[in-house]
Amino acid sequence: MVLKLVQKIQNLALTGQRLRTFPGALHLSRLSTLSRKPACPVCLWTGSRQCTVSQGGRQLQYDYGRMGLSTIGRDPLLFSPGSVSLHGDATSTFQLTLLYPPDASGDQAFADNLTSCRTSRHVLKLLQAAETMSDTMAAAALLRVADLEEGEDELKDPKILNEDVIKALFLQLEHDSTRLTDWGLVSALLACTRLHLDPWSTLMVRLISESQERLDRGCLTITQLCTLAEVLLALEGPSCVILDQIMDAVKEQEPKDWSIQELTRVYDMLQAGVGKGVHYQDLLKSMNSHAISIASRLDPTSISTILNALMVLKMTKAVPLAISLCEQSAQYVPHFTDEQLTQVLGAFIHFGLSDPNFVEAVERHIPSVAFTAHPETITKVMQYFGRRNLLSLPIFDAVAESFVYRSHLYNTSQITRQIMPFGKLGYLPPNAGALFHNVEAIVRSRFSQFLPRSALNLLHSCTLVERFPVTLFAKVFDRSFLQQLQAQGTGVDWNVLAQLTQLDLTVKLECPHYEGPSLQRSYKVKSIFTSARSLETPLDGLLYTSVDTGLVELLGGQTYFSSRVTTPYLYTLDVEIKIDKGGYVLPAHHSGEVYRRVALCIDGPKRFSSITRQLLGKETIKQRHLWLLGYDVVQIPFYEFKDLKSQAEKIEYLHKKIFPHSCRLSW
Repeated sequence: MVLKLVQKIQNLALTGQRLRTFPGALHLSRLSTLSRKPACPVCLWTGSRQCTVSQGGRQLQYDYGRMGLSTIGRDPLLFSPGSVSLHGDATSTFQLTLLYPPDASGDQAFADNLTSCRTSRHVLKLLQAAETMSDTMAAAALLRVADLEEGEDELKDPKILNEDVIKALFLQLEHDSTRLTDWGLVSALLACTRLHLDPWSTLMVRLISESQERLDRGCLTITQLCTLAEVLLALEGPSCVILDQIMDAVKEQEPKDWSIQELTRVYDMLQAGVGKGVHYQDLLKSMNSHAISIASRLDPTSISTILNALMVLKMTKAVPLAISLCEQSAQYVPHFTDEQLTQVLGAFIHFGLSDPNFVEAVERHIPSVAFTAHPETITKVMQYFGRRNLLSLPIFDAVAESFVYRSHLYNTSQITRQIMPFGKLGYLPPNAGALFHNVEAIVRSRFSQFLPRSALNLLHSCTLVERFPVTLFAKVFDRSFLQQLQAQGTGVDWNVLAQLTQLDLTVKLECPHYEGPSLQRSYKVKSIFTSARSLETPLDGLLYTSVDTGLVELLGGQTYFSSRVTTPYLYTLDVEIKIDKGGYVLPAHHSGEVYRRVALCIDGPKRFSSITRQLLGKETIKQRHLWLLGYDVVQIPFYEFKDLKSQAEKIEYLHKKIFPHSCRLSW
């Protein structure tokens, strides 16, 4: 009976207050600090001078209603143990009022002060000093606390939730949940979720229940729907059935009518987990068309969010949009946050995009932030430049310098991805000694933390630029490591076997003092060249044809040289010429004694890096090994050969390259 009476009184109180209100945002007004215990939820609604609960009355029990349709699971890593106690222990409170609401300038002033807060204690002081604030500003204050206290799996200081002003704010939000504005409601729900409140606490249940009520009534805007979806994804994940209802509400509206912020929020919601699958392809198609039409007006946040969504959702047909956003990104490089730039670079890698203006902007920006940017941002920059074969000396030198001082901040994946481009592009920075000494020390001390393939990639990259951490070869060739390599992912593929075989050859040719184990025969391959993915760059067809024509005339026929020759030493020769002791060219099919073997490396553009021209690491190690195996290595780089105009010039050039100490004969 007591409970029913209280509930009726509560409803009457709500009705009376609604009748007296006028349109506009609800606001919280500050009540004075009480020396006694404040009124409990029942007391706030009934106006009782004494707490009816503490005097033996029953505490209000709330009907969870629709919550049963979508059960909120409790994740011990996400939520702090137990509910936040809101009853009888707060020494101050807030009360919703519309009598003297703050104007827009007051809200803006509060928001500006909130942004300037650098600690949660500053936020508390701001709240304690506030006379009135809108419900959205109250939610913003809680969100600011969540930002400042954000940790890995919990708040940095969970005790902040026990502060009187925070508990009072929770208390008021709980009791006035039905009176909150739509923005105040979803913002408060998001703040409580990010503060790791128990999803089954009375406050959370009331906010979620009221949110669903307004969702049913179609009250929420696109941005509010996206905020609600963000909360539900955090609480339940993509399986939450309410998300389908949210998406139905989103699909009822045309993307072309959305603002940039609304479009961005929907992309963000879809990539967060709502849009996986084929359920919303028509919606995404419309969104992509609209995004292309307004690409020139997008800001850094929108560009990074949309690109990241296209990548996460694997929208291979959205390449035109990705290209358009790539072109727009160049002007915003200095304005991207670390996270945004990381997302943009990740999308460019995924779609294989590159823009000269963007690359130049990154070249100007990164050297100035190499020591301060987030480790993943620097890593992604190196990964992007490595994938595109872009050798930027300012970036590579700055990253090499910062690595020596910041490597303790990097995880093993970041270490590997930062060093691999140096090997791939065959570049040694000015501080190469300190850099690779640091790398070797890290790998030696943290070897067990590296994934087997990461360790192999890192070690292989070092050898491409003649850096040989000899003590680590034994670990890679160890049987247990090879077994771990097989167990990781899809097992040992051809590329892994090729890397291992090349490392084994490197040890034999370039590390004469190595005394550890060798690679087992079962892990070796006979050639490191394939048409798909190779440790050798395929021959440039047009360049080869031009060189071939010159060789025929120089040597007297096609029979005096061989093309694409597979050697017993892993490598494939572009052209091989055999010469006897007297200096005469032997027929290609000659199987007897050969005094001199010439290996022509016909190096097309793909064997060099861009921006700064440098022979790629895999070609450098190949030519180095061929020389150690006894070949006379003759390099024919495209940039020299393409400048030769006449056939006579080409023949003369080839003669000087192949026979530098002899006079040319005429046939």
